[in-house]
Amino acid sequence: MKITKIRLKYNFKIPSGTREKAERALAVYAEKCPAYQTVKDSIECSWDAEMEEC
Repeated sequence: MKITKIRLKYNFKIPSGTREKAERALAVYAEKCPAYQTVKDSIECSWDAEMEEC
């Protein structure tokens, strides 16, 4: 068996008024994530996020 794809689904609760900041963080996190950097050339990775302001 070989892992060929990883799909992540995030469900965040964020403080009101911080959606833009949270979306920016999600957009750049992969370049800072050591786990993603390790597997990005050999495993297809994708992610999606739902954010609820509270």
